[in-house]
Amino acid sequence: MTWRDIDELPKIPANYTALTPLWFLERAATVHPARKSLIHGSIEYTWRQTYDRCRRLASALADRSIGPGSTVAIIAPNTPAMYEAHFGVPMSGAVLNCVNIRLNAPTIAFLLGHSQAAVVMVDQEFFTLAEEALKLMEEKAGPGFKPPLLIVMADEICGSESLHRALAKGAMEYENFLESGNPEYEWKPPADEWQSIALGYTSGTTASPKGVVLHHRGAYLMALSSPIIWGMGEGAVYLWTLPMFHCNGWCFTWSLAALCGTSICLRQVTAKGVYSAIAKYKVTHFCAAPVVLNTIVNAPPEDTILPLPHTVHVMTAGSTPSPSVLFAMNQKGFRVAHTYGLSESYGPSTICAWKPEWDSLPSETQARLKARQGVRCVGLEKVDVIDCHTGKPVPADGKTIGEIVFRGNVVMKGYLKNPKANEETFAGGWFHSGDLAVKHPDSYIEIRGRSKDIIISGGENISSVEVENVLYNHPAVLEASVVARPDEQWQESPCAFVTVKSGYEKEDEKRLGEDIMRFCREKLPAYWVPKSVVFGPLPKTATGKIQKQILRAKAKEMGPVPRRSKL
Repeated sequence: MTWRDIDELPKIPANYTALTPLWFLERAATVHPARKSLIHGSIEYTWRQTYDRCRRLASALADRSIGPGSTVAIIAPNTPAMYEAHFGVPMSGAVLNCVNIRLNAPTIAFLLGHSQAAVVMVDQEFFTLAEEALKLMEEKAGPGFKPPLLIVMADEICGSESLHRALAKGAMEYENFLESGNPEYEWKPPADEWQSIALGYTSGTTASPKGVVLHHRGAYLMALSSPIIWGMGEGAVYLWTLPMFHCNGWCFTWSLAALCGTSICLRQVTAKGVYSAIAKYKVTHFCAAPVVLNTIVNAPPEDTILPLPHTVHVMTAGSTPSPSVLFAMNQKGFRVAHTYGLSESYGPSTICAWKPEWDSLPSETQARLKARQGVRCVGLEKVDVIDCHTGKPVPADGKTIGEIVFRGNVVMKGYLKNPKANEETFAGGWFHSGDLAVKHPDSYIEIRGRSKDIIISGGENISSVEVENVLYNHPAVLEASVVARPDEQWQESPCAFVTVKSGYEKEDEKRLGEDIMRFCREKLPAYWVPKSVVFGPLPKTATGKIQKQILRAKAKEMGPVPRRSKL
């Protein structure tokens, strides 16, 4: 049967326009022109100034034939220029590619080449890194290499030496570049909301980076969805602890304009910096990976300002937070919203939506409930946990493990120039996350690990996440990550990599390792108990994710656990 509506009314300019978050900035400048939009050290901008600066950036790019079909890369920490790029670049019609500042030069060279960046905007601190990457690109391309336009962004916090070096090398200074643009530039929204707005490369925690392409429609929807589920209101004061280069700051770059809020830029994230900003600027909200929360709750007294002067709302995602960290944050006065998502889903796409009836439960029980990944956000149409072999939904029993899959408007367009990966990740009409989870009777999902994080010992599955949650309850453990290590008897067994808290550094490692294993035996099935405990700092990505592929390689290098070995 052919579908038909009750009318034949057409789409016309009066009733239909492509969705884009760029209009949020124009509205903020109109409604609250004098309200602070950005604060960074001694620099402060209003929404009117930010709108003018973003239009200058778009105009300056357009004057140099940078527009639709072009990519503009930016290598910078959380600074006003990084925020401005989220509007100015797409206002020109170009696509913004925020580059992870902790990547090495060969990786950045690959990303710039793969994305065919026409412009590279770089913070003065990272100019040498960009310069090295461009040199590698030139060596690979040969005599015909056409370098991208290079723009360096100054920051008074960094001093002048690196800036002068960049200018001497021929880079254009960002403020001078803006001066060449028109603050009244009449930018045009995209004709089609499917048009790309941003490109971001996956962090590579489990595989090589892939270019995630996002569209204007998804950015618009996620920019509104996240504040709704978080209860984030108009005029919020937001602290940038989350890198803007990570999934465009989970789309809060655009959300802050929609809310006419104020961004407090934090170039380097420390517990002292977070507490100080809360007190000085009356910060109401910030986002952070669990590793940052861990730093906040374990900060020495001299770095904290407690009790908090007011309630601070925190959104966490990126990896699974332990219930013990969530409990500690709550005890200090932070109200944590636990979300889950990926770069491919514009950031957080599920939330552990809190229920009033849980308020009367013991604090530890509340923390365990909050550690679940929860239910879909309002901007996502469908999330489920499916059997990895049959593709059918798993029963909502809290036990059966399957893969988390998404479907909806806040799922990426696809991976840039990677048809094979797109075919695999969109198989069966779903976006396949690669994350393994269970679905509880209340439909809340809870991650058990990525497919590579499930340890198969003697034919039995072990959830590395559940073992890690137990480890975090040990009084000596600051951070923990569990991976599979070859085992002569069981093929694989859990290997725990642990960073200890301050005050435990001088403990005998063998004795402490045995104590940790004894602690685990009291709380876990015997075959789940780590047979190996390795002490030291854990490798992380720029967004705080523990790089398990490095730990897996280390565990493999250690060789198999001998039969009946305890450590």
